[in-house]
Amino acid sequence: MKRKRILSLFIVFLGIFLKGNAQDIELYQQFNGRYDFTFIGNTMNTEANGFFTPCYALTSSSATLNLNVNDQIEKVFLYWAGSGTGDFDIQLNDVDISSQIDFSAIQNSSLNHFFSAFADVTQQVLTTGNGIYTVSELDINPFIDSDTYCNNATNFAGWVMLIVYKNTTLPINQINVYHGLQALSAAVVNVQSQITITLSALNVLDNNGAKLGFIAWEGDENIANQESVYINNDLLANPPLNPGNNIFNGTNSITQSSDLYNMDLDIFDIQGNIQVGDQSLDISLTTAQDFVLINTLVTKLNNQLPDATIGVGAVEKTCDSKIITVDFTVYNSNSTNELPAGTPIAIYANDEFIEFSETILPIEIDGSWSSQITITLPEDIPDTFTLQFVVDDSGQGIGHVAELIETNNSFSVEMTLIKTPTFNALEPITSCNEGFTSGTFDFSNYQELVKSIPSGAVHFYETFENATDNVNPILTPSNYSANATPKEIFIRIENENCFSITSFLLLTKNCPPTVYNYISANDDTINDVFTIEGLRNIFLEFKIEIYNRWGRLLWTGNQNTEDWNGYVKDGISIKKATDGTYFYLIFLNDIDYPQPLTGFLYINH
Repeated sequence: MKRKRILSLFIVFLGIFLKGNAQDIELYQQFNGRYDFTFIGNTMNTEANGFFTPCYALTSSSATLNLNVNDQIEKVFLYWAGSGTGDFDIQLNDVDISSQIDFSAIQNSSLNHFFSAFADVTQQVLTTGNGIYTVSELDINPFIDSDTYCNNATNFAGWVMLIVYKNTTLPINQINVYHGLQALSAAVVNVQSQITITLSALNVLDNNGAKLGFIAWEGDENIANQESVYINNDLLANPPLNPGNNIFNGTNSITQSSDLYNMDLDIFDIQGNIQVGDQSLDISLTTAQDFVLINTLVTKLNNQLPDATIGVGAVEKTCDSKIITVDFTVYNSNSTNELPAGTPIAIYANDEFIEFSETILPIEIDGSWSSQITITLPEDIPDTFTLQFVVDDSGQGIGHVAELIETNNSFSVEMTLIKTPTFNALEPITSCNEGFTSGTFDFSNYQELVKSIPSGAVHFYETFENATDNVNPILTPSNYSANATPKEIFIRIENENCFSITSFLLLTKNCPPTVYNYISANDDTINDVFTIEGLRNIFLEFKIEIYNRWGRLLWTGNQNTEDWNGYVKDGISIKKATDGTYFYLIFLNDIDYPQPLTGFLYINH
């Protein structure tokens, strides 16, 4: 046995204080196309309730679905209801079903509680198809006893499946499913109580085949006191099954049965009750004695109308231009007729009408048509503006095509034209000459410094052609090696499809050399020669002179000689210089360094 989800009395009373004792019947879902609907269901009562009937209800019952072979199921909604605060977990053909929407109501005279539940069971019914459907585990017996519901003749339970189906042979209809749970109850016997539900925004073009169906609970077949349904103030009747003063009498107009105790599944032909051109429909339900719960209303109206909507896709913009090319699509979704060719389309910029177009082909139900238009914006339109496309409008804000919904024809998008990006001038970057004017540079901060506005992508290139073609960007601007300078670096600043190119120079300068003034001329490869870092290949005209402590010139060198290894000429022979201190002069022969570098050099063999 499944664990039941029973609402406590406290929760129900809390709901009464917060929400009232019912939920207004409102539109739940709409279907447009070649659709129709039907019901199947059954009661859990063994006979009509009353003072002398058994005070219990069955926990299962069955009904048969038998659609025609060409009927294609679109949706199946399961409703179940009963006395008490609620049983919201049941089974359909042994499959567990939990309520997706709960409803509740209270009889004012007795304060008895009633519930209804809803679940979408489309997939299960699509899988099963025609056949017997059994609802089980629906148990209201814990709620009812002889002192409450039974002596009040309000003990009931039952279930219904509402089936919306499609068939290509049907006319184009609009099916509207409304649900909630509203109590219809006379405060005083013989004084009529009434519920009126208004269906608005209709445009009835053909009343042929119009139908009204309803699911109602707890109606008693033995009470016939102004128990009626009116359409636009016209009384509905279907005698002998549904006489005009006893509509809620436990009948099923689909099967023509009268033993659907304390629940009603009725469908009425209302084509004589609505007229072509009607824009609203009033459904009034009355009683002067019986207590009735209205759960679901379903209408089928043959109002064959399109429903034009529009959307904007890609927008192609040209640099520094007021000309844009726009992709757009006109839709005919949620419609009951095709949208005719030649339906006008107005285009506005900041509410100023600027261009006109129209559909070329008819658009079928649920179809669409896509096109493209090139628009030249007036000069007074700023660079940032609202672009609006309105279908079924030729520029005066007036519709020309009758539609199901007249308020969903426009699409707006904020638009900004693109400009060739401006940029800031950049100073050259100078680094130390690493040899023959090569150098290492960090210009990564120029990515932001070059931009005159914060937005826009920035990339560096070695040639103007690469920058123009957007190929081979410099990937390491923070550690860039230039083989020779001056070197021009090109920058591409992008703004959507627009870009600008600027450049800056990389320069090198001859930085002061670093002298390592120690020689250990012992051939151990460590400090074996007089080393001067930043000299060779940089100061190409340099000259070095080494003197002993008495001022004797021992050695001279330049760009073409090797570094001094501590050996000196003594006549015709070469020998190691003795350990000690020596003096050097380094003539850089550079305009920035007019004086020679001088210092002491130490030799230790």
